[in-house]
Amino acid sequence: MATAQFAPETNQNRVLSEAVVRVAGCWQLTNEQLGAILGLSPATASRLRSGGFQLDRSGKAFELGQYLIRLFRSLDALMGSDDRAAISWLKTANLDLDARPIDLIRSIRGLCDVTDYVDDYRAQV
Repeated sequence: MATAQFAPETNQNRVLSEAVVRVAGCWQLTNEQLGAILGLSPATASRLRSGGFQLDRSGKAFELGQYLIRLFRSLDALMGSDDRAAISWLKTANLDLDARPIDLIRSIRGLCDVTDYVDDYRAQV
């Protein structure tokens, strides 16, 4: 009996795309916010949520999606898997970052800075 073999890249695209959609749902991100974070249009972010689009491993949006997942995992560990606490942290002005993290992660630099900040904070705990 033959078994279906999926190309590893296609599987990675699907897995990361689904994970990004779950993060967007947990953090209650709009399509505009998700698109800005990934460098996609709001319409493409909507298609991503509905399963009509997948992040491509060779694209910049895939890399940004990996950073978004890394931020989610770090913040989730720091907040004890409390999604409401994570959302509150994202939407509250942070004195160390001089802005609200939700606003910063809309740029590549901001996403990297916020991710590093959370990782560094976790390392101290």
